[in-house]
Amino acid sequence: MAVGLNYAAHSGELNLKHDDTPTVFTLWPNSLAAHGGTTTWSRAQSESVDYEAELGVIIGRPALNVSEEDALDHVFGYTVVNDISARNIQYSEAQWSRCKSLDGFTPVGPYVVTADEIPDPQDLHIWTTVDGETLQDASTGQMIRSVAKLIAHLSQGITLLPGTLISTGSPGGSGYSRTPQRLLADGSVVTVGIDGVGALTTHCATVA
Repeated sequence: MAVGLNYAAHSGELNLKHDDTPTVFTLWPNSLAAHGGTTTWSRAQSESVDYEAELGVIIGRPALNVSEEDALDHVFGYTVVNDISARNIQYSEAQWSRCKSLDGFTPVGPYVVTADEIPDPQDLHIWTTVDGETLQDASTGQMIRSVAKLIAHLSQGITLLPGTLISTGSPGGSGYSRTPQRLLADGSVVTVGIDGVGALTTHCATVA
């Protein structure tokens, strides 16, 4: 499960409104990729491919209709997610699952840090580099909705099963919104990281 527009800076730079309730969509299993791997896409399908550093939350025990106060008790651990996005598809369709679920578009890892080692998921430094240049540099404290609030919301009427991965949104600094744009391309090396959790590197390759 994924949450969009959970940092004001990111929703603002994309000219998208963050509503009173979270923007929720799913990421498909084919999009999962490992640390150090290569994500390949067709230039004919998209030349507007962007990075998004996100804190991933892994559910450890079933969560159904949980309160915000109890929500973190259901977390097994935390990881790093790069929510790679084909912006041209995102802006042409009403839902976001496809634009973010192309093969290899959801790198995750390289570690899962158990919840007991992260006393406050809202106090983590989150960042992105592309080819060694820092392009995102923020704190999870800037989330509009905290991890606990997201779990409580998502669990209303839906059982979050152990192993469920929740990607909690990206801070500002996307490549699409820069002038000039700083999009991913053939040969790009993108690393997204969260201090105390890990740094996740993806190599990019394109085909015609």
